[in-house]
Amino acid sequence: MLDPEEVYIPLDRWIQVGIEWIADHFRPLFRSIRWPVDELLNVINGTLEAIPPLLLIALFGGLALWLAGKRTALFTVVSMLFILLLGIWLETLTTLSLIATAIVVCVIIGIPLGILCARSDRAWGIIRPVLDVMQTTPSFVYLIPVVMLFGVGTVPGAVAVIVVAVPPLIRFTNIGIRGVNEELIEAGIAFGATDRQLLWEIQLPQALPTILGGLNQTVLLAMVMSVIVAMIGAEGLGLVVLQGLGRLDVGRAAVGGIGIVLMAIILDRLTQAVAERDPRASSGKARIGAALSRLFGSGHRQAEGKLEASLDSKN
Repeated sequence: MLDPEEVYIPLDRWIQVGIEWIADHFRPLFRSIRWPVDELLNVINGTLEAIPPLLLIALFGGLALWLAGKRTALFTVVSMLFILLLGIWLETLTTLSLIATAIVVCVIIGIPLGILCARSDRAWGIIRPVLDVMQTTPSFVYLIPVVMLFGVGTVPGAVAVIVVAVPPLIRFTNIGIRGVNEELIEAGIAFGATDRQLLWEIQLPQALPTILGGLNQTVLLAMVMSVIVAMIGAEGLGLVVLQGLGRLDVGRAAVGGIGIVLMAIILDRLTQAVAERDPRASSGKARIGAALSRLFGSGHRQAEGKLEASLDSKN
C-alpha cells in the first residue's frame, strides 16, 4: 500500500514559488500594465464625480431614451434617483468607473484577438484552451495572483475584472466574423477587395450585432466581478456589501446589493439595446449591395444586380 504522504505532489509550493519568481523578476512589467489602467480609472471616475448628480441622471436618461425607448429611460432615471437617495451615489460612480475602465480595455484587447482567431485557425487553436481555462476558473481564484502581482486596491481590482470579462468578447467576435455570409465574402474577393477591405467593409459590419452581444456579456461579467474584487480592497458598491456583511449590518449590505442590482439592470438594458440596433440592412440582398457600394462605388451596379439575381434564384 502506498502512503499518501509519500506520494504527495507539492503543487501548492510550486505555484507559490512560481508566482513569487514572476513577481520578483517582472515587477516593472506589471507596473507598466497597472499605470494605464490607473490613469484611465482616475480620468473616468473624476469626470463622473465632477458632473452634478441630477445632470448625470438626466444624461443617462437621455441615453436610455435614445437607445432603448421610454420605458428603459424612465426606469433608468427612477433607479438612479433612488440610488442617490439611498446615499450610495459616490460608491455607484466608483463601480461605474471600474466597469467602464474594464470595458474600454476589454474592447482594446478582445476585438483584435477575436479578429485574429477568426482569420487564423492556428491562433484560435492556441487561444481557445486559454479562454476555456479563464471561463471555467472560479472568480475568487483570480484574486490570488492579482494580489501577488499587482497588490491590493481598486486598480488591481480593475485588472481582475478585465481578466474575467474579456473572454466572451473574444469568443463572440470570432463567432461573428466566422459566421459572415460566404457569398458576400466571395463577391468581395471577386470584385478585387483586399483583406483589409473585406474586414472593415464586409466582415465587421456584418458581425457587429454578434460582437455587441459579446460586449453585453462582458458588461455583466464586469458587474459581477466588481463586487467580488471588494475582497482585495476595490472600492464601490461591492465594498458596501462586504462591509455590511463584515459588521453583520444586513441593512447596509442590502442597500449595496440593491444598488448593484439596479445598475446591472440599467447596463444590461442599454447594452442589449445597442446590440439589437442592427446596423445592417434588413435583407441579404440589401446588405450585399450596401457593402459592394461602399467598396467599389456605383461602377459595379450591374455586377451587383447579377449577384442579387443569383441569390433570388437560389432562394
